[in-house]
Amino acid sequence: MTTRIGVYPGTFDPITLGHMDIIRRGAKLVDRLVIGVTTNPSKNPMFTVEERVAMVERETAGIPGDIKVVTFNSLLMDFAEREGASMIVRGLRAVADFEYEYQMAGMNQQLNHRIETVFLMADVSLQPIASRLVKEIALFGGAIRKFVPPAVEIDVAARVAEIGRKGD
Repeated sequence: MTTRIGVYPGTFDPITLGHMDIIRRGAKLVDRLVIGVTTNPSKNPMFTVEERVAMVERETAGIPGDIKVVTFNSLLMDFAEREGASMIVRGLRAVADFEYEYQMAGMNQQLNHRIETVFLMADVSLQPIASRLVKEIALFGGAIRKFVPPAVEIDVAARVAEIGRKGD
């Protein structure tokens, strides 16, 4: 029997309740879910890649299934191939996400037609959550409790204390 492996890529800076929803649901679709934490300097990360991996590992520890967290800094399809994946798992929040993800799925299929992209709609209550917005809210002293797991809220508060709030 072939092991079905899926890859869920992202920066996870920080991991949000929206990410957690996609991970829980994605883990049910495959025998192994590989969470690929990638570097994206253009996103101005709040946490190092090592910190993000540790955060994702901690937050996913209680989720049933075979979940592996690794870093990657390559084309997604090359990473998926190396991991033996047959699918890419992506979350969709809004129409804007769909347009971008649809284009990426098409390009990825051109790069490797053996790997399918599977889209999971975000839970309605989680649709507005984006890591970028969570960071912005935190940097301006706003509450992020509704958007991230409790331990991540603490991690973000500690980092904001280190780097300083905006608007002060």
